[in-house]
Amino acid sequence: MSAPAVLRIGTRASALALWQARHVAALICAQRGAPAVQLVHIRTEGDAQSEVPLWKVGGRAFFTREIDRALLEGTADVAVHSLKDLPTELEHGLALAATLPRGDPRDVLVSRGGATLAALARGARIGTSSLRRCALLARSRPDAVLLELRGNVPTRIERLQRGDYDAIVLAAAGLARLGLERHVSEYLAPESFPPAVSQGVIGVCARAGDDATLHWLTPLDDPSTRLAVGAERSLLRRLEGGCQVPLGALARLGNGTLTLEACVCALDGSRYLSARGTAAATSAAGVAPQEAVALGARVAEELLARGAGELIAHERNARAVEAP
Repeated sequence: MSAPAVLRIGTRASALALWQARHVAALICAQRGAPAVQLVHIRTEGDAQSEVPLWKVGGRAFFTREIDRALLEGTADVAVHSLKDLPTELEHGLALAATLPRGDPRDVLVSRGGATLAALARGARIGTSSLRRCALLARSRPDAVLLELRGNVPTRIERLQRGDYDAIVLAAAGLARLGLERHVSEYLAPESFPPAVSQGVIGVCARAGDDATLHWLTPLDDPSTRLAVGAERSLLRRLEGGCQVPLGALARLGNGTLTLEACVCALDGSRYLSARGTAAATSAAGVAPQEAVALGARVAEELLARGAGELIAHERNARAVEAP
């Protein structure tokens, strides 16, 4: 198998996306005999519709679709994504070649005066673009005024600092990767503020069957992270039906057991459904990938049995009425 002369890495052009793409490029280049790499900047639908609330943009692939198309069309060889942006069903012909070791999965609060979520003034204006974060904020701070927040991470912080918001909620991993941890006012505990599925994980895709490229990507895969996101994405696949839902989930591996905790929350915070499940190792090799997938499906079924299907349907119908 001959190595390609250059591996072309498709990526968005935001600061965080470029950090992630360069990180993957460095990991590839660190391998003996690795080919040269080239970054290919690709504008996605999510970038083009930067002022539209995310829940109004159709589907779930609005930050990844154009990059994955470049793979299929042969204008890129590797795609680097924030895995939480990647649909649970990949385009036919693509493979999730590697899941890098997970960064901090938590959400963080960034406030103008450094106040924590509980200490924010009554009626504080909090910015977020996530249905999940909106729902959890409405549950924990029903007095807060929730405002739409789009743009890349530095832009969001700039808008906070100029007074457009009193606080914003972001992903801890993104701030850490950009060296912006100094802005964090509070790390939100996953027990009360469950993160998005796959939050903190960089996913690397390639064409299925492109062995010359997969040879350089497979060594980047972290087995523990792969198990955790396998459970989380299985849960999401069962619940979402192709649309965004106010869902939080986090799987963790410890002492040979994979534990998955998940919740679905009404957007006004009035209902909160949670479920938890575990998968133990059945051999010396540890928890098998298919057991992680089965765990996600079991926890999803438990949530559905508690009324998650009706809650999700209600929220979708409400958003359909509100949409222009």
